[in-house]
Amino acid sequence: MKLQLLSRWSFGLLTLLAASNLYAQEVKELPTVTVKATTNVNQTVSNVFQTDFKDAVNPKWYKIDKDYLVQFIKGDMKNNALYRKNGYMIYHIAYGNEKNLPDDVRKIVKSNYVDYTITNAINVHQDNRNIWVVNMEDSKHLVIVRVENGEIEEVGNYDRQQAL
Repeated sequence: MKLQLLSRWSFGLLTLLAASNLYAQEVKELPTVTVKATTNVNQTVSNVFQTDFKDAVNPKWYKIDKDYLVQFIKGDMKNNALYRKNGYMIYHIAYGNEKNLPDDVRKIVKSNYVDYTITNAINVHQDNRNIWVVNMEDSKHLVIVRVENGEIEEVGNYDRQQAL
């Protein structure tokens, strides 16, 4: 059980590292971000959120500098969305598993990685892009792929023994 928890924790860390490399190829120093505890959100952002996610459950709002982060549940997936104060959605990320993958994405992944088990599926919506980041494993490897517009790209392939 301890090994399984450690394995999942390690794979989650690898996922975050790989996801951070999806968008940027060069290193940039980012400004300091201040996150404030749960906060009240302005009416414009609240209205847009309610329109975007009608069936969201238990939204929790946080102020991040001038933007608003909301964490919520929709269906059986955890979600994060970041909004500007004018209601513009910067991004939406949904965290799930294999059953949450659209059929076409699942077929692409499974046809390229037949003997792998899908452990996590993360859906990123940003700038009119719809990207799925899929974590998989077999007995020897941890693999991370991204699927966008029907194209699959391997962004990480790690030996299980070295990853632990």
